[in-house]
Amino acid sequence: MSTFGNFFRVTTYGESHCRSVGCIVDGCPPGMELTEDDIQPQMTRRRPGQSSITTPRDEKDKVLIQSGTEFGITLGTPIGMMVLNQDQRPKDYGNATMDKFPRPSHADWTYLEKYGVKASSGGGRSSARETIGRVAAGAIAEKYLRLAYGVEIVAFTSSVGSLHLFPPTPEHPSPSTNPAFLTLLQSIDRQTVDSHLPVRCPDEAAAKAMVDYISDFRDRNDSIGGTVTCVIRHVPTGLGEPCFDKLEASLAHAMMSIPATKAFEIGSGFGGCEVPGSTHNDPFVSAADVAVPSGVAESGAARTNTPRPKLTTKSNFSGGIQGGISNGAPIYFRVGFKPAATIGQEQTTATYEGNEEGILAAKGRHDPCVVPRAVPIVEAMAALVIMDAVLAQQSRERARSLLPPLKR
Repeated sequence: MSTFGNFFRVTTYGESHCRSVGCIVDGCPPGMELTEDDIQPQMTRRRPGQSSITTPRDEKDKVLIQSGTEFGITLGTPIGMMVLNQDQRPKDYGNATMDKFPRPSHADWTYLEKYGVKASSGGGRSSARETIGRVAAGAIAEKYLRLAYGVEIVAFTSSVGSLHLFPPTPEHPSPSTNPAFLTLLQSIDRQTVDSHLPVRCPDEAAAKAMVDYISDFRDRNDSIGGTVTCVIRHVPTGLGEPCFDKLEASLAHAMMSIPATKAFEIGSGFGGCEVPGSTHNDPFVSAADVAVPSGVAESGAARTNTPRPKLTTKSNFSGGIQGGISNGAPIYFRVGFKPAATIGQEQTTATYEGNEEGILAAKGRHDPCVVPRAVPIVEAMAALVIMDAVLAQQSRERARSLLPPLKR
């Protein structure tokens, strides 16, 4: 389906080479200042044509709010947003070879099997062009979360191919045991991430190596995958809907819905499976001495009458979630992206009818590595999950507050 969320519902529309793409956001709280200027920065970070290691498709991705606001204030009604496709080239896909053969590892064949018809150019809805609506909606969710709770969401490139920002070692099979990684999660911000363009890895030496690595694949008409790590700080406690909509399950659902994703891990992840429970457990400690982030007490906890948690954890192998519910510690996870399926090299494949083998060299403009442009998409989907969980919890807390106090 093309709709995500229960309380903060986002429906995206559009194909890779149609006239426009966008979304409708339903459930945004009324009374929040909102203009295109709040949304455009993330759209610009996601747009193609940013560097020599991204697709050269030249789209400015200027967003237009069409409904749901008046005089720059949200009305509580559905917010419609649109971005025109200005540099679409369906002719790049309209040739006899590409009409005859499905692209290896692409969605051409599966879409045809499911719907009985498929978009003839650019992958249609399976294209990363669809994520424009997600990023626009995520920017709205993120602004509310920042104003109401002081939530901060930052993602960055953590690996490309075999190059890792924090390589696994016998001592640190998971980055969650590496003090340098944990320190980075506490302080990383988007300005630092974007200062290491075009790859968005927050380390100068690693970023340079990754750019050279991707450039080599680009020059060979090939592609390479990698991972994005995301941290969400200052998340309210109590978010998540056990048993089937646990917060990490919702995050996994969101991340695995992004095009080209192949893996998701939260907290210590797979590396945490290699350490004993005596090491992996997160001891609880008093939160009394933990500093409140600037602005949160005024704009968040005080406004919602939500008391600060009494406890926090000494370590954070859990990744900020226990029992499917946020515990107030930073939530962090990693998303794996495969190499882009469409490459310029000749590849063997079969016709749609399966009665003939042939050679396909795909045309068009494609990313040699999708990871740098996936960073704002991961942030957007994280914001949508937390926003939906916040509205669910607000509803529960409000309903509970109307009951007489329990006798202890």
